[in-house]
Amino acid sequence: MRNTISRALLGLSLLASSSVLQAADTTLDTLAAAAPALDREVLSLALDARTCAKRAHDVGRRLAVIDYSRPSTEIRMWVFDVQSGRLLHAEHVAHGRGSGDNLPTVFSDVEGSYQSSLGLFSTAETYTGQNGYSLRMDGLEPGINGRARERLIVMHGADYVDPDQARRQGRLGRSWGCPAVRDEVAQAVIDDLKDGQLLFAYANDPAWRRDSKLLRCPAR
Repeated sequence: MRNTISRALLGLSLLASSSVLQAADTTLDTLAAAAPALDREVLSLALDARTCAKRAHDVGRRLAVIDYSRPSTEIRMWVFDVQSGRLLHAEHVAHGRGSGDNLPTVFSDVEGSYQSSLGLFSTAETYTGQNGYSLRMDGLEPGINGRARERLIVMHGADYVDPDQARRQGRLGRSWGCPAVRDEVAQAVIDDLKDGQLLFAYANDPAWRRDSKLLRCPAR
């Protein structure tokens, strides 16, 4: 009897695991179809990090994905409503002037570096400051982006995020490390991302891929 019960429980556990995996695959397929220009592997990593973060944090239904492996002259930020599977925004986004020219290659969490940080962030409150309407963010990966609030890494609008100018000069204007967006869309993007949503910043950075705990979520 005990062996029969054990086998039944094991079967239920495997069935539940299979259902979770199928749901994750469905979400990935749905979002990938909504944003075909976004690299599927990058999107998959973002969803994996989100799933891992949900173990310790309350997360909202919205997810922004920035792919810093793309040059600044291209659209490289996508904002999704994960629950509904909708793409809300596809936008240009600036990187920090310390991270590189058109294609950022260096990232850190160091104050004064003017570099962008990688990894998963939780969005927080909005405020109006020197750069207008802005969104504070908290890094969820200590040693990678954990000093985001201290460094004033926020989302805001900026006139130097101008795709036409970028095509003429070979790159967007650069920030002090903030993921700045076009002035024309800043309010809408920030309002969709404020108050506990997630932002995932990706680059092909071996050290981050190796050290990020959210990309390799430990088993419970």
